[in-house]
Amino acid sequence: MAVRWMCSLFRKPFDGGKRTMGHGSQQPQTQQMPGPFPGYSRPQGPYPGQHPALLRLDEVQREIATLGPQVCSYSGLQSDREYKRLERELTRLLLEVDQVETEGRPELQQARKCAAGEVEGLLRYLEGNATHPSRLAIEELTQEAQCLLNEGVVGPFRQGQAQDAFEISEELVEAVQDVAMRLAQVKTGGSVPLRKARYRALTRVCAVQEILEGRVRTHTLALPLSDDTHEAVQRINQVMAQVSGARCQEVALLMGLSGRDSCAHLARILTELLVELDALDVSSDAAVRNYRKQVVEEINGLLKHLDLEGEGEETRRYDLAQNDSIREIEAIRGRVSELREEVLRYGASGQGTELQALLMHLDQVDTGRNPCIREARRRAVLEVQALITFLDLWEALGRRNPGADEPPSHASVWRVLASLCDLQAQVLGFDGKRADKSYMVLEELLTKQLLALDAVDPQGDQGTKIARKQAVKYAQNILNYLDMKTDEWEY
Repeated sequence: MAVRWMCSLFRKPFDGGKRTMGHGSQQPQTQQMPGPFPGYSRPQGPYPGQHPALLRLDEVQREIATLGPQVCSYSGLQSDREYKRLERELTRLLLEVDQVETEGRPELQQARKCAAGEVEGLLRYLEGNATHPSRLAIEELTQEAQCLLNEGVVGPFRQGQAQDAFEISEELVEAVQDVAMRLAQVKTGGSVPLRKARYRALTRVCAVQEILEGRVRTHTLALPLSDDTHEAVQRINQVMAQVSGARCQEVALLMGLSGRDSCAHLARILTELLVELDALDVSSDAAVRNYRKQVVEEINGLLKHLDLEGEGEETRRYDLAQNDSIREIEAIRGRVSELREEVLRYGASGQGTELQALLMHLDQVDTGRNPCIREARRRAVLEVQALITFLDLWEALGRRNPGADEPPSHASVWRVLASLCDLQAQVLGFDGKRADKSYMVLEELLTKQLLALDAVDPQGDQGTKIARKQAVKYAQNILNYLDMKTDEWEY
């Protein structure tokens, strides 16, 4: 039944579609009609079959069943063509439902009201996801990345400047990496369209980041070779120049900065270059063979990102609750949680060895080029590291045996570290939200410890300077960990 399908799809009924038709309290006990409205009675009147109004509403429900999955998977904005199409179709259905004549019959009025509620609910769902603050944040970050790449890569290329003539700075790579990090932390509240939008934006930004990092690495290669080295070198150099242009085109394609070409077209061009390189006879010169190999690797590195046009259409890619890697990460996090409880309740008793093994296990988790899984793994690593650093400091404090000649400033740093150790124990056990009073107290106490470290005067003692610097970093890491624990990030 269409109504039940919609309820199960959204996990709750829409506001506009109150379902009372199955209760039977307002309907006579007569023969039930088949079809998508089994709760309604077959009308008693001059009609030999179903009432024309119910026949029309049946048709509307079938159209709702067709449009529903499209609405539920739509992840774009209000300005997109697909949004306008879906809105237009749903508005048409709403007008058609409104024009259905009920002749004052309660069962027909109820059927029309239910159909109208379903359509209105889809309209609200469509608009709500397209205008959600998280969806707008995703779009804003995407545009930020587009501006960075247009200025640093695509713009110079379109102005006729070969990519070899300008250098991709590490600052640009770091800026794109920062955008990817902030995208991964956008909250979706479990919404499938928002997860889909975040995943699609992330895959493209991360692909571009990898392309830029690869380009930075190739600056260290001795490319190209001189044309006099071998008769095939001239053609390899020409291919390398085409690859440089293809790299800029691919960045433009992935970031939506090119309206003419397509990923499939660029993939065909790169594949043809691979075939051409494979046909060159370079067997007599090892240096030229190595050169060709490097160019082939460059092309393959670009080709692996050109399958992203349809990326994000499969639910398994962005709805990660059943993903094997996520399950593996969650199992590790569960064990870390058990170890954390042991440490906080009974103290250190050899947990460090197992924690190091868990870190190695996390390093081996397959992220499958999925930025959301990478972020989940990164956060799990931080959880393990936070517990390891706590144990290290706890043990260091236990072993501490200061001499009589210890500088007072150095002793001051150790007193702050002792306070930080106590505070980190509270942070490790914290399970609240940022609005909680206990969160604010912890944040304030950690900030006070930073101020206390800032007030320490090393008086020229090098050991105190190093200890204070490490203590400041330690306190900042605790603050960052507390912030991560309360940012409500989800897959």
